[in-house]
Amino acid sequence: MERLETIIEQAQAYFEVKNAARDQALARSRELIRHCALAIRAVHRAEYDGAAELLSTAREAAQRMVRDLADHPDLYHAGYTQDALKEFAEASITYALITRKPLPTPEELKVLPATYLKGLGEAMGELRRYILDVIRHGQIGHCEQMLQAMEDVYSVLVTIDYPNALTAGLRRTTDMVRGVLKRTRGDLTVAARQEAMQRALYEFEKRIMPGDRDLGLRKPGAVERDE
Repeated sequence: MERLETIIEQAQAYFEVKNAARDQALARSRELIRHCALAIRAVHRAEYDGAAELLSTAREAAQRMVRDLADHPDLYHAGYTQDALKEFAEASITYALITRKPLPTPEELKVLPATYLKGLGEAMGELRRYILDVIRHGQIGHCEQMLQAMEDVYSVLVTIDYPNALTAGLRRTTDMVRGVLKRTRGDLTVAARQEAMQRALYEFEKRIMPGDRDLGLRKPGAVERDE
């Protein structure tokens, strides 16, 4: 038992280093998630330059977090670390799709494939939000490309058929994408039919009653403005 004290001291030193690394990783992950949330908000506000700057800051934060965990692979693979990197992937993908830039790769973002694919799936929720905003402003023509992107993503995610232990629960994300895609397709279909009906009524008013009276119809595609 003469070695017990030495063993305990070594164990305590190990846990001190590990605990410090964990605390730092948690702080880094919160910082990264905050930058990503702000970047996504900027994208939805069409503040693309600001979003690009926030993503650049997020990239630096992600690289710093990964670098700090180089000697702690268990902490790198921990849920909070990968969740933060997933948020970074989601924000980067959302920005790329909405601004029509090339899709970033996992290698470029320096994230694991499973983390990237989960971020890709969750970015579809942000595309739905974007599409609904576009519909609300009467610009349905801009939605088809986004809907096609959602369909393309879903069609590839369903081909990833591996155990959840390897994909970090990707199947659940894929199920979410299927539901988001279905609802978005329905919303866009309804909006397109309403616009077609409004266009037909607008053309009818111009043809049948030129200059006589105004039925108060809004020109198709025009944006409603609050008085």
